[in-house]
Amino acid sequence: MKLPWGARNYVLALGGCLVILSTMAAWQSNPAERTFPQSKAAIEKALKTMQANMAGHLPALEGFANAGDHPLDRYQRGYYQATAEVVSNPSGGSLVRIKAKVTAWYSDPSSSSHSGYQLLTSNGRLESDLLDQLAEQLAATPSERAVTGSTVVKALPEGSKDERPSAPEPARKFPETNSTISSSVKEWAASASPPDKSAEPSPKPDGSLQAEANNLEEILKNTAHPKNLVAVKKSGTPVVSTPSLTAKPQFLASLHDEFELLDFNADWVHVRISGLSRGWIWRNSVEMPEGIADNPASSSGASNAAADLFHVVREETAPFPGDWEPLRGKNVKIISVQKIDEAEKNAGSKERLEYTKFLLEKSYTEIAEKKSELAGVVVVFDSADGGMIAATTPILQQWRAGTLTDSALWHKCFFDPPETFDSAGSSGSW
Repeated sequence: MKLPWGARNYVLALGGCLVILSTMAAWQSNPAERTFPQSKAAIEKALKTMQANMAGHLPALEGFANAGDHPLDRYQRGYYQATAEVVSNPSGGSLVRIKAKVTAWYSDPSSSSHSGYQLLTSNGRLESDLLDQLAEQLAATPSERAVTGSTVVKALPEGSKDERPSAPEPARKFPETNSTISSSVKEWAASASPPDKSAEPSPKPDGSLQAEANNLEEILKNTAHPKNLVAVKKSGTPVVSTPSLTAKPQFLASLHDEFELLDFNADWVHVRISGLSRGWIWRNSVEMPEGIADNPASSSGASNAAADLFHVVREETAPFPGDWEPLRGKNVKIISVQKIDEAEKNAGSKERLEYTKFLLEKSYTEIAEKKSELAGVVVVFDSADGGMIAATTPILQQWRAGTLTDSALWHKCFFDPPETFDSAGSSGSW
Protein backbone atom coordinates (compact mmCIF):
# COMPACT_ATOMS: atom_id res chain seq x y z
CA MET A 1 0.00 0.00 0.00
CA LYS A 2 1.39 3.39 -0.93
CA LEU A 3 1.53 5.83 1.98
CA PRO A 4 0.29 9.42 1.57
CA TRP A 5 2.99 12.07 1.07
CA GLY A 6 2.65 13.45 4.62
CA ALA A 7 2.80 9.99 6.19
CA ARG A 8 5.94 9.14 4.24
CA ASN A 9 7.66 12.31 5.46
CA TYR A 10 6.70 11.44 9.01
CA VAL A 11 8.15 7.91 8.69
CA LEU A 12 11.40 9.26 7.19
CA ALA A 13 11.75 11.85 9.94
CA LEU A 14 11.08 9.25 12.62
CA GLY A 15 13.69 6.93 11.09
CA GLY A 16 16.26 9.75 11.05
CA CYS A 17 15.60 10.50 14.73
CA LEU A 18 16.08 6.84 15.61
CA VAL A 19 19.42 6.76 13.76
CA ILE A 20 20.59 9.91 15.58
CA LEU A 21 19.48 8.57 18.96
CA SER A 22 21.18 5.22 18.41
CA THR A 23 24.39 6.98 17.34
CA MET A 24 24.32 9.19 20.45
CA ALA A 25 23.76 6.14 22.64
CA ALA A 26 26.72 4.39 21.04
CA TRP A 27 28.88 7.46 21.69
CA GLN A 28 27.88 7.55 25.35
CA SER A 29 28.66 3.83 25.84
CA ASN A 30 32.00 4.03 24.05
CA PRO A 31 34.90 4.47 26.51
CA ALA A 32 36.99 5.92 23.67
CA GLU A 33 34.76 9.00 23.44
CA ARG A 34 34.11 11.74 25.94
CA THR A 35 32.40 15.14 25.95
CA PHE A 36 34.25 18.17 27.32
CA PRO A 37 32.84 21.67 27.99
CA GLN A 38 35.80 23.38 26.25
CA SER A 39 35.76 24.59 22.66
CA LYS A 40 37.25 22.61 19.79
CA ALA A 41 40.17 25.05 19.47
CA ALA A 42 41.04 24.76 23.19
CA ILE A 43 40.96 20.96 23.07
CA GLU A 44 43.09 20.79 19.92
CA LYS A 45 45.63 23.06 21.60
CA ALA A 46 45.72 20.78 24.65
CA LEU A 47 46.12 17.72 22.43
CA LYS A 48 49.21 19.27 20.82
CA THR A 49 50.91 19.32 24.23
CA MET A 50 50.14 15.59 24.57
CA GLN A 51 51.75 14.50 21.30
CA ALA A 52 54.56 12.73 23.14
CA ASN A 53 51.97 10.49 24.87
CA MET A 54 50.03 9.62 21.71
CA ALA A 55 52.52 6.93 20.69
CA GLY A 56 55.11 4.76 22.38
CA HIS A 57 56.23 1.32 23.47
CA LEU A 58 54.07 -0.80 25.79
CA PRO A 59 55.63 -2.52 28.83
CA ALA A 60 53.38 -5.51 28.10
CA LEU A 61 50.39 -6.36 25.94
CA GLU A 62 48.30 -7.84 28.75
CA GLY A 63 45.99 -5.15 30.05
CA PHE A 64 46.23 -3.07 26.86
CA ALA A 65 45.17 -5.35 23.97
CA ASN A 66 42.66 -8.12 23.40
CA ALA A 67 43.90 -11.59 22.54
CA GLY A 68 43.16 -12.48 18.93
CA ASP A 69 44.12 -15.58 16.97
CA HIS A 70 47.20 -16.14 19.14
CA PRO A 71 47.98 -15.85 22.88
CA LEU A 72 49.39 -12.48 23.91
CA ASP A 73 52.56 -14.10 25.31
CA ARG A 74 53.53 -14.98 21.73
CA TYR A 75 53.97 -11.28 20.94
CA GLN A 76 56.94 -9.02 21.63
CA ARG A 77 57.86 -5.35 21.20
CA GLY A 78 54.35 -3.95 21.68
CA TYR A 79 53.78 -0.44 20.32
CA TYR A 80 50.75 1.84 20.25
CA GLN A 81 49.81 4.87 18.18
CA ALA A 82 46.71 6.94 18.92
CA THR A 83 44.82 9.56 16.95
CA ALA A 84 42.28 12.09 18.20
CA GLU A 85 39.21 13.53 16.51
CA VAL A 86 37.44 16.59 17.95
CA VAL A 87 33.86 17.40 16.98
CA SER A 88 32.03 20.54 18.13
CA ASN A 89 28.66 19.93 19.74
CA PRO A 90 25.79 22.20 18.60
CA SER A 91 24.75 22.69 22.22
CA GLY A 92 28.28 23.67 23.30
CA GLY A 93 31.45 21.88 24.22
CA SER A 94 33.18 19.26 22.13
CA LEU A 95 33.20 15.50 21.64
CA VAL A 96 36.65 13.86 21.59
CA ARG A 97 37.23 10.43 20.04
CA ILE A 98 40.48 8.57 20.64
CA LYS A 99 41.46 5.64 18.46
CA ALA A 100 44.48 3.54 19.45
CA LYS A 101 46.24 1.10 17.15
CA VAL A 102 48.37 -1.60 18.79
CA THR A 103 51.05 -3.52 16.89
CA ALA A 104 53.47 -6.21 18.07
CA TRP A 105 55.91 -8.75 16.69
CA TYR A 106 54.41 -12.25 16.53
CA SER A 107 56.84 -15.17 16.92
CA ASP A 108 55.43 -18.29 15.28
CA PRO A 109 56.85 -21.37 17.07
CA SER A 110 56.26 -23.62 14.05
CA SER A 111 57.65 -21.49 11.25
CA SER A 112 59.71 -18.31 11.21
CA SER A 113 58.19 -17.39 7.85
CA HIS A 114 54.86 -16.75 9.59
CA SER A 115 56.43 -14.39 12.12
CA GLY A 116 56.04 -10.65 11.73
CA TYR A 117 54.33 -7.53 13.01
CA GLN A 118 50.59 -7.87 13.48
CA LEU A 119 47.80 -5.45 14.33
CA LEU A 120 45.99 -6.10 17.63
CA THR A 121 42.75 -4.69 18.99
CA SER A 122 43.02 -2.23 21.85
CA ASN A 123 40.88 -3.13 24.87
CA GLY A 124 40.02 0.54 25.49
CA ARG A 125 42.45 1.19 28.33
CA LEU A 126 44.82 3.30 26.21
CA GLU A 127 41.96 5.43 24.94
CA SER A 128 40.56 5.90 28.45
CA ASP A 129 43.98 6.85 29.84
CA LEU A 130 44.55 9.41 27.10
CA LEU A 131 41.14 10.95 27.72
CA ASP A 132 41.99 11.14 31.42
CA GLN A 133 45.26 12.89 30.56
CA LEU A 134 43.37 15.31 28.32
CA ALA A 135 40.99 16.11 31.19
CA GLU A 136 43.97 16.79 33.47
CA GLN A 137 45.60 18.96 30.81
CA LEU A 138 42.44 21.00 30.26
CA ALA A 139 41.96 21.46 34.00
CA ALA A 140 45.54 22.69 34.41
CA THR A 141 45.58 25.02 31.37
CA PRO A 142 45.79 28.69 32.51
CA SER A 143 43.08 30.89 31.04
CA GLU A 144 44.73 34.34 30.96
CA ARG A 145 48.41 33.67 30.44
CA ALA A 146 50.65 31.15 28.76
CA VAL A 147 53.86 29.97 30.33
CA THR A 148 56.70 29.21 27.96
CA GLY A 149 59.85 27.86 29.62
CA SER A 150 60.50 30.35 32.44
CA THR A 151 59.00 33.41 30.66
CA VAL A 152 55.42 34.47 31.39
CA VAL A 153 53.64 35.97 28.36
CA LYS A 154 50.63 38.03 29.44
CA ALA A 155 47.65 38.54 27.16
CA LEU A 156 47.48 42.05 25.67
CA PRO A 157 44.39 44.21 26.25
CA GLU A 158 42.01 44.33 23.34
CA GLY A 159 42.93 47.06 20.81
CA SER A 160 46.47 47.58 22.14
CA LYS A 161 49.47 47.33 19.84
CA ASP A 162 51.94 44.51 20.28
CA GLU A 163 55.36 46.15 20.00
CA ARG A 164 57.27 42.94 20.56
CA PRO A 165 59.45 41.70 17.65
CA SER A 166 57.34 39.86 15.10
CA ALA A 167 59.90 37.10 14.59
CA PRO A 168 61.79 36.44 17.85
CA GLU A 169 64.86 34.27 17.75
CA PRO A 170 63.84 30.66 18.49
CA ALA A 171 65.01 29.18 21.77
CA ARG A 172 67.96 26.84 21.49
CA LYS A 173 67.15 23.23 22.30
CA PHE A 174 69.53 20.91 24.08
CA PRO A 175 69.96 17.30 22.95
CA GLU A 176 67.43 14.92 24.46
CA THR A 177 69.77 12.22 25.73
CA ASN A 178 71.70 12.69 28.91
CA SER A 179 74.91 11.24 27.46
CA THR A 180 74.84 13.65 24.51
CA ILE A 181 74.30 16.60 26.82
CA SER A 182 77.20 15.60 29.04
CA SER A 183 79.65 15.07 26.15
CA SER A 184 78.59 18.29 24.43
CA VAL A 185 79.08 20.35 27.58
CA LYS A 186 82.44 18.73 28.31
CA GLU A 187 83.68 19.29 24.74
CA TRP A 188 82.57 22.90 24.89
CA ALA A 189 84.34 23.44 28.23
CA ALA A 190 87.49 21.63 27.13
CA SER A 191 87.75 23.51 23.83
CA ALA A 192 87.36 26.95 25.41
CA SER A 193 90.41 28.95 24.29
CA PRO A 194 92.32 31.29 26.62
CA PRO A 195 90.77 34.76 26.72
CA ASP A 196 92.12 37.30 24.26
CA LYS A 197 92.60 40.48 26.25
CA SER A 198 92.81 42.62 23.11
CA ALA A 199 89.50 41.38 21.75
CA GLU A 200 87.60 40.91 25.02
CA PRO A 201 87.85 43.72 27.55
CA SER A 202 86.56 41.63 30.47
CA PRO A 203 86.53 37.88 29.62
CA LYS A 204 85.57 35.08 32.04
CA PRO A 205 88.48 33.08 33.44
CA ASP A 206 88.76 29.36 32.58
CA GLY A 207 87.60 28.41 36.07
CA SER A 208 84.33 30.27 35.60
CA LEU A 209 83.69 28.51 32.29
CA GLN A 210 84.30 25.10 33.86
CA ALA A 211 82.08 25.92 36.85
CA GLU A 212 79.31 27.10 34.53
CA ALA A 213 79.63 23.95 32.43
CA ASN A 214 79.45 21.71 35.51
CA ASN A 215 76.42 23.59 36.83
CA LEU A 216 74.64 23.34 33.49
CA GLU A 217 75.38 19.63 33.23
CA GLU A 218 73.95 19.00 36.72
CA ILE A 219 70.79 20.97 35.94
CA LEU A 220 70.22 19.11 32.67
CA LYS A 221 70.86 15.74 34.30
CA ASN A 222 68.28 16.43 37.00
CA THR A 223 65.79 17.70 34.42
CA ALA A 224 66.25 14.78 32.03
CA HIS A 225 65.73 12.04 34.62
CA PRO A 226 63.22 12.58 37.43
CA LYS A 227 64.26 11.41 40.87
CA ASN A 228 60.91 9.89 41.85
CA LEU A 229 61.06 6.80 39.60
CA VAL A 230 61.35 3.14 40.56
CA ALA A 231 63.01 0.69 38.15
CA VAL A 232 62.00 -2.96 37.73
CA LYS A 233 64.85 -5.38 38.53
CA LYS A 234 63.72 -8.37 36.47
CA SER A 235 61.42 -9.12 33.53
CA GLY A 236 58.14 -10.81 34.43
CA THR A 237 57.53 -8.75 37.57
CA PRO A 238 53.76 -8.59 38.30
CA VAL A 239 52.01 -5.23 38.57
CA VAL A 240 48.75 -5.68 40.53
CA SER A 241 45.74 -3.47 41.20
CA THR A 242 45.80 -3.90 45.01
CA PRO A 243 48.66 -4.57 47.47
CA SER A 244 47.79 -8.23 47.85
CA LEU A 245 49.77 -11.37 47.07
CA THR A 246 46.57 -12.99 45.80
CA ALA A 247 45.63 -10.13 43.45
CA LYS A 248 45.62 -10.97 39.74
CA PRO A 249 48.44 -9.18 37.87
CA GLN A 250 47.35 -6.40 35.51
CA PHE A 251 50.44 -7.08 33.40
CA LEU A 252 54.06 -8.23 33.75
CA ALA A 253 56.68 -5.48 33.71
CA SER A 254 59.98 -5.87 31.86
CA LEU A 255 63.53 -5.35 33.05
CA HIS A 256 64.40 -1.64 33.58
CA ASP A 257 60.76 -0.48 33.18
CA GLU A 258 60.36 2.74 35.18
CA PHE A 259 57.26 3.99 36.98
CA GLU A 260 56.52 7.12 38.99
CA LEU A 261 56.54 6.43 42.73
CA LEU A 262 53.36 7.57 44.50
CA ASP A 263 53.67 5.87 47.89
CA PHE A 264 55.30 2.88 49.56
CA ASN A 265 55.24 0.72 52.66
CA ALA A 266 57.39 -2.06 54.05
CA ASP A 267 56.36 -4.55 51.35
CA TRP A 268 54.76 -2.66 48.43
CA VAL A 269 55.27 0.41 46.25
CA HIS A 270 52.35 2.32 44.72
CA VAL A 271 53.16 3.53 41.17
CA ARG A 272 51.56 5.47 38.32
CA ILE A 273 51.32 3.30 35.20
CA SER A 274 50.01 5.95 32.79
CA GLY A 275 47.55 8.81 33.16
CA LEU A 276 45.25 7.97 36.04
CA SER A 277 46.12 4.25 35.99
CA ARG A 278 47.76 3.04 39.19
CA GLY A 279 49.34 -0.23 40.31
CA TRP A 280 51.30 -1.94 43.10
CA ILE A 281 54.64 -3.77 42.86
CA TRP A 282 56.35 -5.93 45.48
CA ARG A 283 59.07 -3.75 46.96
CA ASN A 284 61.83 -6.35 46.62
CA SER A 285 61.26 -6.31 42.84
CA VAL A 286 62.18 -2.65 42.19
CA GLU A 287 65.09 -0.29 42.67
CA MET A 288 63.88 2.57 44.86
CA PRO A 289 64.83 6.23 44.26
CA GLU A 290 68.03 7.57 45.77
CA GLY A 291 67.74 7.94 49.53
CA ILE A 292 65.19 5.10 49.97
CA ALA A 293 66.36 1.55 50.62
CA ASP A 294 65.18 -1.13 48.21
CA ASN A 295 64.36 -3.33 51.20
CA PRO A 296 63.54 -2.05 54.68
CA ALA A 297 65.85 -4.77 56.02
CA SER A 298 68.16 -7.25 54.39
CA SER A 299 66.67 -10.56 53.31
CA SER A 300 69.05 -12.58 55.44
CA GLY A 301 68.30 -10.38 58.46
CA ALA A 302 64.57 -10.81 57.96
CA SER A 303 64.95 -14.60 57.62
CA ASN A 304 67.02 -14.77 60.78
CA ALA A 305 64.42 -12.73 62.64
CA ALA A 306 61.64 -15.01 61.39
CA ALA A 307 63.61 -18.09 62.46
CA ASP A 308 63.44 -16.82 66.03
CA LEU A 309 59.64 -16.72 65.87
CA PHE A 310 58.74 -20.15 64.38
CA HIS A 311 59.91 -23.74 64.47
CA VAL A 312 59.04 -26.88 62.49
CA VAL A 313 57.04 -29.44 64.49
CA ARG A 314 56.39 -32.10 61.82
CA GLU A 315 57.32 -33.07 58.24
CA GLU A 316 55.48 -35.71 56.21
CA THR A 317 54.68 -36.84 52.68
CA ALA A 318 50.94 -37.02 51.96
CA PRO A 319 48.32 -36.07 49.36
CA PHE A 320 47.73 -32.34 49.02
CA PRO A 321 45.26 -31.29 51.77
CA GLY A 322 43.61 -28.46 49.80
CA ASP A 323 41.54 -27.85 46.66
CA TRP A 324 44.03 -26.39 44.16
CA GLU A 325 44.11 -27.79 40.64
CA PRO A 326 47.92 -27.94 40.17
CA LEU A 327 48.34 -30.14 43.27
CA ARG A 328 44.91 -31.76 43.64
CA GLY A 329 45.33 -35.46 44.54
CA LYS A 330 49.14 -35.36 44.25
CA ASN A 331 51.75 -36.21 46.84
CA VAL A 332 53.48 -33.24 48.43
CA LYS A 333 55.86 -32.50 51.26
CA ILE A 334 53.88 -31.01 54.17
CA ILE A 335 55.77 -28.95 56.76
CA SER A 336 53.84 -28.03 59.90
CA VAL A 337 55.04 -24.92 61.71
CA GLN A 338 54.16 -23.37 65.07
CA LYS A 339 55.07 -20.18 66.87
CA ILE A 340 57.79 -20.52 69.45
CA ASP A 341 55.82 -18.16 71.68
CA GLU A 342 52.04 -18.05 71.09
CA ALA A 343 51.91 -14.61 72.70
CA GLU A 344 54.37 -13.17 70.16
CA LYS A 345 52.71 -10.21 68.41
CA ASN A 346 55.43 -9.67 65.77
CA ALA A 347 54.76 -12.95 63.94
CA GLY A 348 52.67 -11.28 61.24
CA SER A 349 52.24 -11.88 57.53
CA LYS A 350 55.66 -10.54 56.60
CA GLU A 351 57.45 -12.83 59.06
CA ARG A 352 55.40 -15.85 57.95
CA LEU A 353 56.35 -15.17 54.32
CA GLU A 354 60.05 -14.84 55.17
CA TYR A 355 60.00 -18.12 57.10
CA THR A 356 58.07 -19.82 54.30
CA LYS A 357 60.66 -18.62 51.77
CA PHE A 358 63.40 -20.14 53.93
CA LEU A 359 61.54 -23.48 54.13
CA LEU A 360 60.72 -23.55 50.39
CA GLU A 361 64.37 -22.95 49.51
CA LYS A 362 65.56 -25.66 51.88
CA SER A 363 62.88 -28.15 50.78
CA TYR A 364 63.54 -27.66 47.07
CA THR A 365 67.25 -28.34 47.62
CA GLU A 366 66.35 -31.66 49.26
CA ILE A 367 63.83 -32.55 46.51
CA ALA A 368 66.34 -31.75 43.76
CA GLU A 369 69.09 -33.83 45.40
CA LYS A 370 66.85 -36.87 45.97
CA LYS A 371 65.08 -36.50 42.58
CA SER A 372 61.83 -36.97 44.45
CA GLU A 373 58.50 -37.44 42.71
CA LEU A 374 56.86 -34.91 45.03
CA ALA A 375 54.64 -32.46 43.14
CA GLY A 376 55.20 -29.59 45.54
CA VAL A 377 55.76 -28.25 49.04
CA VAL A 378 53.12 -27.12 51.55
CA VAL A 379 53.85 -25.03 54.64
CA VAL A 380 51.11 -25.10 57.29
CA PHE A 381 51.14 -22.56 60.14
CA ASP A 382 49.44 -24.41 62.96
CA SER A 383 47.95 -21.61 65.06
CA ALA A 384 44.70 -19.73 65.56
CA ASP A 385 45.74 -17.05 63.04
CA GLY A 386 47.67 -19.43 60.78
CA GLY A 387 47.09 -20.74 57.28
CA MET A 388 48.64 -22.68 54.43
CA ILE A 389 50.99 -21.79 51.56
CA ALA A 390 51.59 -24.24 48.70
CA ALA A 391 53.96 -24.15 45.73
CA THR A 392 54.50 -26.63 42.90
CA THR A 393 57.94 -28.11 42.21
CA PRO A 394 58.20 -26.54 38.70
CA ILE A 395 57.44 -23.08 40.15
CA LEU A 396 60.09 -23.58 42.83
CA GLN A 397 62.55 -24.67 40.14
CA GLN A 398 61.95 -21.46 38.17
CA TRP A 399 62.31 -19.39 41.33
CA ARG A 400 65.58 -21.04 42.36
CA ALA A 401 66.90 -20.65 38.78
CA GLY A 402 66.32 -16.89 39.03
CA THR A 403 63.64 -16.64 36.34
CA LEU A 404 60.98 -15.73 38.92
CA THR A 405 61.23 -12.89 41.42
CA ASP A 406 59.98 -13.29 44.98
CA SER A 407 56.83 -11.39 44.10
CA ALA A 408 56.21 -13.56 41.04
CA LEU A 409 56.67 -16.64 43.22
CA TRP A 410 54.04 -15.48 45.71
CA HIS A 411 51.58 -14.71 42.93
CA LYS A 412 51.93 -18.29 41.65
CA CYS A 413 51.50 -19.88 45.10
CA PHE A 414 48.29 -21.09 46.73
CA PHE A 415 47.17 -19.27 49.92
CA ASP A 416 44.49 -20.54 52.27
CA PRO A 417 42.97 -18.36 53.56
CA PRO A 418 44.28 -15.62 51.23
CA GLU A 419 43.78 -12.71 53.63
CA THR A 420 46.02 -14.30 56.27
CA PHE A 421 49.15 -13.56 54.23
CA ASP A 422 48.31 -10.10 52.87
CA SER A 423 50.73 -7.54 54.21
CA ALA A 424 49.53 -4.27 55.70
CA GLY A 425 52.70 -2.32 56.37
CA SER A 426 52.47 1.35 57.29
CA SER A 427 52.74 3.78 54.43
CA GLY A 428 55.85 5.77 53.72
CA SER A 429 55.85 9.18 52.11
CA TRP A 430 57.49 10.73 49.11
